[in-house]
Amino acid sequence: MADWLEPGSQAPDFTLPAHDGTKVKLSSLRGQPVVLYFYPKDDTPGCTREACGFRDAKAKLAKHGAVVLGVSPDGPESHATFRSKYSLPFTLLCDVDHKVAEKYGAWREKNMYGKKSMGIARSTFIIDADGRVTKVFKAVKVDGHADQVLAALGESRP
Repeated sequence: MADWLEPGSQAPDFTLPAHDGTKVKLSSLRGQPVVLYFYPKDDTPGCTREACGFRDAKAKLAKHGAVVLGVSPDGPESHATFRSKYSLPFTLLCDVDHKVAEKYGAWREKNMYGKKSMGIARSTFIIDADGRVTKVFKAVKVDGHADQVLAALGESRP
């Protein structure tokens, strides 16, 4: 289990399949800030509220030029259904073998009612235009999270 990626470090590059079958390479987004958020599962209550928070903040995020990428272990069909159902205007990426989550430290041991298992720890990484991590949100609480991200984007603007 990797440690959390910390602010100031270079964001590990990756290429992952998206909800629409295309492939997204993180380094191809250089020149604009990226909000990379890891979430456990499509269409579950917390993950839906988090995604809808980013959806509802679309105009404000656009003012920062930010690209939002949601990452979970779900496959493209699940992502496509989730995006369509909630009109999500951003890309959802499939990290089915959780290799990218591991690089960022988002694949962690979880303890649910005394049962330990490995899974995605809800977390968000803000990556600047140069590919550096500027802010890390660990153990994200979904309500109000999009506002926290917007505030962090405002702090990181030159």
